[in-house]
Amino acid sequence: MARRRARWLRTDEHEEAVRSLEWVAALSRTVETDAYAWKWILIALHNATQGFMVLALWDGTGLRALRDNIAAKWLEAYRSGGDYPIEKLDEFSNLYAKVKSRRGAKPAFSPGLTHDKNLSRLNSFRNEFTHFTPKGWCLELGLLPPICRDALDLIEFLGWKSSQVLWHKPTDVRRVKSAIRATRNALQTLSYATNDG
Repeated sequence: MARRRARWLRTDEHEEAVRSLEWVAALSRTVETDAYAWKWILIALHNATQGFMVLALWDGTGLRALRDNIAAKWLEAYRSGGDYPIEKLDEFSNLYAKVKSRRGAKPAFSPGLTHDKNLSRLNSFRNEFTHFTPKGWCLELGLLPPICRDALDLIEFLGWKSSQVLWHKPTDVRRVKSAIRATRNALQTLSYATNDG
């Protein structure tokens, strides 16, 4: 009789960000033949983008990635010996605002003309998919590659162009760069028309 081993899914903030981006890369190779894969790309890309913002905001404590009121309560509990609040990650849009503001020697992300709009769309589309209500919904495919490209710009900036993420394993950086390269290559082959102005 075979012995059963305990199995665990182990993860942390680095693995979440890296694995999500690897899913984006894997799925991006399928959208040419299966448009429904975009749903999962948007969900995984949102998770990856949020993960990279969390990594960049870690600053040694992780408090900057929390909602401001929760971080303040946590600090108060730390100082006074009181009860710690339940930690809640800040909203995607607030995390994005935080990485766009300079923190000491860490540079801020400076968005181009389309980054703000496309990252807002990424958040909105992900929310529509994960909290899907009874309805029919059509999503213009031409909007999606630019959203991905702008999210990848932010991930690259936070991941290594700004030195904001402390990488514990060099292999993680290689995995991220490989996933970004594969995703960008797959997006280049797509040719969708768009009515977006």
